[in-house]
Amino acid sequence: MIEGGQVYSITVSVSKRELYLLKDGQVIRTYPVGVGKMVTATPTGVFTIINKAPNPGGPFGAMWMGLSLPHYGIHGTNAPWSIGKYVSKGCIRMYNEDVLALSKIVPIGTVVTITS
Repeated sequence: MIEGGQVYSITVSVSKRELYLLKDGQVIRTYPVGVGKMVTATPTGVFTIINKAPNPGGPFGAMWMGLSLPHYGIHGTNAPWSIGKYVSKGCIRMYNEDVLALSKIVPIGTVVTITS
């Protein structure tokens, strides 16, 4: 998605449990993430961010960024120990400070590619 003349996108590597923020196709930031456990694996594919909700409450931490795949998103967590692990019901979990920083950079419409 273009924001201020820059094209931002996100790539998530489920196996590495990392989220990459790209600007104009170049990785500019890497974040550790928690991903889906075996029975509720994080779906792979190409999606877009369709909404943002600050302070959604409960296990979603400080920010929710909904994906174009219903019921899935990139969000904060109230369980920071879970980052880097296979623990979620398929969503991408981030440290609250990381998801807040990311949400300020990427606009709605940003492409999110999730790979195994």
